[in-house]
Amino acid sequence: MEFRRINGLPPYVFATINDLKLETRRAGRDVIDLGFGNPDLPSPDVAVEKLAEAAHNPRNHRYSSSRGIPKLRQAIANRYLHRFGVELDPDTEVVTTIGAKEGLSHLMWVLVAPGDTALVPSPSYPIHIYAPLFAGADVRQVRLESASVDTGLSPPNPGAAFFESLMETWESAWPKPRVIVLSFPHNPTTACVDFEFMERLVRFAQEHDVVLVHDFAYADISFDGYMPPSILQVPGAKDVAVELYTMTKSFSMAGWRIAFLLGNAAIVQALTKLKSFLDDGAFQPIQIATIVALNEASDYPKEINDTYQARRNALCEGLERIGWHVEPPKGTMFVWAPVPEPYREMGSLEFSKYLVREAEVAVSPGVGFGPGGDGHVRFALIENEKRIGQAVRNLRRGLTRLSA
Repeated sequence: MEFRRINGLPPYVFATINDLKLETRRAGRDVIDLGFGNPDLPSPDVAVEKLAEAAHNPRNHRYSSSRGIPKLRQAIANRYLHRFGVELDPDTEVVTTIGAKEGLSHLMWVLVAPGDTALVPSPSYPIHIYAPLFAGADVRQVRLESASVDTGLSPPNPGAAFFESLMETWESAWPKPRVIVLSFPHNPTTACVDFEFMERLVRFAQEHDVVLVHDFAYADISFDGYMPPSILQVPGAKDVAVELYTMTKSFSMAGWRIAFLLGNAAIVQALTKLKSFLDDGAFQPIQIATIVALNEASDYPKEINDTYQARRNALCEGLERIGWHVEPPKGTMFVWAPVPEPYREMGSLEFSKYLVREAEVAVSPGVGFGPGGDGHVRFALIENEKRIGQAVRNLRRGLTRLSA
């Protein structure tokens, strides 16, 4: 049987590492998993308590609203006003999605079709590349350097280089792209941008009639004084841009599957219309509990952020001690590490397999994020500092060529 829509998908390289991790654990070895970006921190207590309470009410077991219940849309509009100074109409400029991946995937259905073109950074989180492809678009990947982009905190400024590459790809593309998919702070490279960078993008989009889709997954995960900008803070951005905000990382609510598409009213309403045919919204007790999280645990992202920063420091300082230099990220819950020179010829997949076998540490191979990532591996900060310390000791033992 032929499955034409998925026939072109490459093998999911992360599954290769996961299978090897499980095989190694079955053999009785303690593999420290720093691969899958699956938050280990608990969700806010007030949200969990409200979820249990709401689930006991049988009225909440019926179909909900695919666009999200009104108080939930108002709660996220309030957060954007207080956090970013952005005013949003909860009736026309907000729609709730069943996680950011669902929101992005279905958003592409209303923005692009076969024959259209989309621009996406390379490397990128896989759904950023494949959501436009699933909608039939031609995806052009634009090289994104690994260093932090234009934070104003440390030179050089690769943001300018990325913007120029984006413009060059635009000029050479035909037909002209309808959509540019972006995500800063960036997964996997941890690259960060400043407000001026967002302004340049918005001006370009206004001049060239292109839609900007910004996945703001790590809106609240940033370090060393850096504050990630929302693209919607740029005056006029709502003319050309939409943004995805998720509860997954900021509130450690990954399994709850709640996110929002915000911004341009026409685009938000187009997704709302499509979703009315596809789903009846998230389980209503989850929506009710999310309202409580946004309204009563608004400082929770700060607690999450402090934990990730301590883990980042433990990992980066530990890697530096064993001779593996990495640039400490300014944002995200990841560390993007170049494959050390003595192992570079292996490529990121074989090197990741080597780390499981020889060091009992699982990481994500960079090639899984597109060909632009093959010289790197990604560490996820999903273990406590003690386990991270153990991982560093394991790496010291396994990476014999670093100390040779």
